[in-house]
Amino acid sequence: MKNYKFNRFYKLFTSISGILVLISFLLLIFKGLNFGIDFKGGTLIELRTIDKQINISTLRNAFSNMNLGDVAIKNFGNENDYLIKFEKKGDNKNLIQNIKKNLNSSIGTGYEIRRSENVGPKVSEELLKGGLIAIAVSLGAMLFYIWIRFEWQFSVGAIIALFHDVLITMGIFSLLSLEVNLSIVAAILTIVGYSMNDTVVIFDRVRENLKKHIDLKIFDITNLSINETLSRTIITSLTTLLALLSIFFFGGEILKGFSFAMILGVILGTYSSIFIANPILVNLRVSYRTIVKEED
Repeated sequence: MKNYKFNRFYKLFTSISGILVLISFLLLIFKGLNFGIDFKGGTLIELRTIDKQINISTLRNAFSNMNLGDVAIKNFGNENDYLIKFEKKGDNKNLIQNIKKNLNSSIGTGYEIRRSENVGPKVSEELLKGGLIAIAVSLGAMLFYIWIRFEWQFSVGAIIALFHDVLITMGIFSLLSLEVNLSIVAAILTIVGYSMNDTVVIFDRVRENLKKHIDLKIFDITNLSINETLSRTIITSLTTLLALLSIFFFGGEILKGFSFAMILGVILGTYSSIFIANPILVNLRVSYRTIVKEED
């Protein structure tokens, strides 16, 4: 077994993570997130063009003249399919019919509207509230599990690592103005589970080594435990990333946000298990006596 000196970089990467968390926090406060129609209300249309002369710029010009509020158009699936999202103004029951009339007069009839979805502001508010509750409950459940499974010092390390992963992921979404919808909430919940699983594996080995190597300090115990579980961590992370990269590049536009959030989560979860959770055990001076006292 190779002995990589991960503990040499604890302070460096903890400082970098602190800066990234602060930047993410400021981005979320001052810039905020780009909520999709799931959370802020609006209308989504899936449109397929039959006439090859109708492209994304032609559609953008046509929709921008309809006074529909913010309009976002992107390819969906193949080059002839488009997802069009806009913030609907007022309660117009004949909205889709009016859009068809405007499109017929501006670009002709070389298209078909395959589906349309509408999310009202009341429903979107409930969805946002439900998403936040789901994330909060999952974090609380993870905290409770670690508190029972390990000593409180381990619980602190695990929950800080979780907040680190979620906050930086959301900060990147804010920085890049990527759309946040219900699929992103699902990705965050998955990130929480993945990050916790990786952390628990290392914590289990730390606990075993504290009992096995009583003469070693926690600084060296964490490094030993990371090295002993490193092959498992690499294999799990790489296989998961391969699947997610396939979804990102070949799964279509609608899955890109979800897969991108998951890719960030796997990378950050693996990183935080090593360079966030373990340094916290070192700073809290966990020792063999800590384990024995809690078991007594």
